[in-house]
Amino acid sequence: MVNITENQIRNIGKVLKNESRPLKERFRALFTLRNIGGPVSIECIKECFGDSSALLKHELAYCLGQMQDTYAISTLVKVLEDTQQEPMVRHEAAEALGAIASPDTISILEKFKSDPVIEVAETCQLALDRVKWLNSSQNEKLSVKSPYNSVDPAPPATSTNVAELKSTLLDENASLFERYRAMFSLRNLKSKEAVVALGAALKCGSALFRHEIAFVLGQMQDQEGVPFLKESLEDCGENEMVRHECAEALGAIATDDCITILNKYLEDSKRVVKESCEIALDMCEYENSPEFQYANTLQAS
Repeated sequence: MVNITENQIRNIGKVLKNESRPLKERFRALFTLRNIGGPVSIECIKECFGDSSALLKHELAYCLGQMQDTYAISTLVKVLEDTQQEPMVRHEAAEALGAIASPDTISILEKFKSDPVIEVAETCQLALDRVKWLNSSQNEKLSVKSPYNSVDPAPPATSTNVAELKSTLLDENASLFERYRAMFSLRNLKSKEAVVALGAALKCGSALFRHEIAFVLGQMQDQEGVPFLKESLEDCGENEMVRHECAEALGAIATDDCITILNKYLEDSKRVVKESCEIALDMCEYENSPEFQYANTLQAS
């Protein structure tokens, strides 16, 4: 493990905070801070919640949740409470609190589970369900460790039957928590049938639900998911939170077709979609780089 000084961490934080730097450089700085972890990295991330980019602020909150450090709780609570922040940023702060899953956050999540912004309200309820599940006896029977090294907003369902899972996924009468559990179980199956089941769900449920479907399709990096993601990104009437996630998912899949689609929306009228395509194209470049291919070869050997 390479030792890194506080001064070096703060220099990375300066790149993150500098609005004159390309967004892709700031994102790389953010993910470097996430990987370093600790209070200094969290302080650097905290300083950027006044940025003009909703996409960046949303990613700040996501990274704080993935770090699972209770030191970040006070920052995330402030973001959730700030009704001047964009809905996608407040939603991500709530999801991050659910990822950290401290019992100390139950009261704040309860307070906002009926928020007038539906994405925020649904996320708070999901986060509460996750905290309760983690403290239940069911937690002892099922690992919450993701094969994608992510902290998910819900544990996978115990079923591995695609038809059964798809039925739950598309059931508008089922709780959002149970539908999310079906979603993550399908993701973990990594099969073509699972991708098709998830793709069908991109046209149903709330914007929050659809955005998470896009996210898991990106995690799977399966080319079978491209037509579903393309259709939703091209739908200018779709919620921008969903379109943004479709763009980033296409960036993760990183085929030539994905690159063509993303270039088409680099000047989209919605800033968050435009910026997502910019970041996604940078992801494509990395996924197709010799460095990434070499790292994958080392992991497989």
